[in-house]
Amino acid sequence: MPNKKLILLVVGFLFVMDSFGQCAMCKAAVEANLAAGDDIGAGLNGGILYLMSMPYIAVFSFALFYYLQKRKEQTA
Repeated sequence: MPNKKLILLVVGFLFVMDSFGQCAMCKAAVEANLAAGDDIGAGLNGGILYLMSMPYIAVFSFALFYYLQKRKEQTA
């Protein structure tokens, strides 16, 4: 059963990256800026998604390390 949960968690992380991670104010400012011909803020959505994913990656890494350590202790 834990393997199914782990697979579901990994698949969920893979599909989260397709979402848009901008607040309404940031999105409106970037769209207005791009409509005016400037290219400042073109990578804002990617940056927000990158910053948003870091805590999840850190927690996942810690959980994976903890799981592997516990499994190693049980087999020894």
